[in-house]
Amino acid sequence: MMLVDDRVWALFKGHWQHTLTYWSVFFSFGLCIAFLGPTILDLRCQTQSTLQEITWVFFAQQLFLMLGSALGGLFKKTLRCSLSALFVSSLVISVVFAIIPLCHHVLMLAVAMAISGTAMGVIDTIANLQLVKLYQKDSAIFLQVLHFFIGLGALVSPLVADPFLSEGSCVLGGNMTANSSTDLHHLRSYLAGKGTTPLHNVSHHYHLHTEGIITTNVSYAFWIMALINLPVPVAVYVLMYRERLFPCSNHSPRLLDKEKNSQKNQQDHNIQGHGGLLGCCNYADVKDRPASYFLLYILGGAVLFITDGIIGSYTGFIYTYAVSPPLSLPHKTAGCLTSVFWASVTAGRLASIYLSYRYTQQRLISVSLAGMMVVQCLLLILYSSPVFLFMGTCVLGLFISSVFPCMVALTEDMVNYKGCATTVLVTSAGTGEMVLQLLTGQLIHSKGSYSFMLVGMISSCIGFTVFLGLIYIQHLHRSSQAATSKEIAMTEKPSSE
Repeated sequence: MMLVDDRVWALFKGHWQHTLTYWSVFFSFGLCIAFLGPTILDLRCQTQSTLQEITWVFFAQQLFLMLGSALGGLFKKTLRCSLSALFVSSLVISVVFAIIPLCHHVLMLAVAMAISGTAMGVIDTIANLQLVKLYQKDSAIFLQVLHFFIGLGALVSPLVADPFLSEGSCVLGGNMTANSSTDLHHLRSYLAGKGTTPLHNVSHHYHLHTEGIITTNVSYAFWIMALINLPVPVAVYVLMYRERLFPCSNHSPRLLDKEKNSQKNQQDHNIQGHGGLLGCCNYADVKDRPASYFLLYILGGAVLFITDGIIGSYTGFIYTYAVSPPLSLPHKTAGCLTSVFWASVTAGRLASIYLSYRYTQQRLISVSLAGMMVVQCLLLILYSSPVFLFMGTCVLGLFISSVFPCMVALTEDMVNYKGCATTVLVTSAGTGEMVLQLLTGQLIHSKGSYSFMLVGMISSCIGFTVFLGLIYIQHLHRSSQAATSKEIAMTEKPSSE
């Protein structure tokens, strides 16, 4: 039995180069997500900064990723704008990777991370938008592949960095003893989730020098990642060339214009809801919309605010939770949990490619959110079991993996692929990842590590409840649309007679 039917395969063949290009830029997105955590101590040595100072680069990347997501919708007016933004953003990521070894001050590094975060946000919004434009009701399966490439990039990045990470102290002080490799492994994993969370006297527990001889070789890792990413902007450039989108070929036919359906879809989207996040507030576009229309945006964004927040907080603090009592796992064992989670997310998105073809987005999201709720509850109950922590981490990653792409496809379908649902959802997801991570970090510091699982379970329950509310509002919205259409038809019938 074929994994996809002939119709879906025909759609892919009609847009294969566009689709592959959008998938490849999400590989760049994945590379940027995962490289900072493992390399943060070596970057601290390179910039000769304190732990408190270096963790600001996490915040800079997260904040500007959210802003980039909101601004990404500004580039969706035409295919030229979208591909130009993708080309610049993917090229910027390679350039940032290449110049990071040259940033010898923490402020310079924070600026570089802010630039890369903005590029990531633009990529996140535009790639999702363009796939939805191309495939509309069939977009779910292609969005699952798109988000699979995030996981792939997130797995490749730490593997590239690992051989170049310092085993001992990478800044050798005069008369002080270098930290053991075990302590540095512990601290490196601990810092992976501290992007938006203030550190409280961590440096008092570790003798980390800010002056001395720098011995890190992490520069080679960034240069290798810059080269790995370089084919991505080349692929976008080739697509722009084949689409004849350069100024010297304005009057030449484009590949997409040969496809009538694609041309119609492009025109429809250019008419409705163009612009960034602020474009959603255009009074002329929304003045006649019912309240249910706005609730679809609010509730859809709230679901992704919560689920992406859970992903951010889980990857950020699962190590801290595992090495704290009552589990008190060895540092190297606890360090595997984040990799297990990302591997299961990647595997889940790979499996969801087929599941999105077989089942509706509504059913997949319902099962995913219910499964997350059950797993988080069991993790809370069996909090002292190291074995179940690994099992639960794996299963949680599988359940949560398909929520984002399915929610984008479902919400766009609810609003008939008009407006700016994708921009709102992507921005909400980025905001949730930052806010929930901050909240979780503050609670862990003030209430203890057990609050980590408690926040996860409560968030999962809220997410499932909000999704049920979204389904109910969808029913009301469609009933309202059907009633309005019927009234219009009855009004036009006498006039035609």
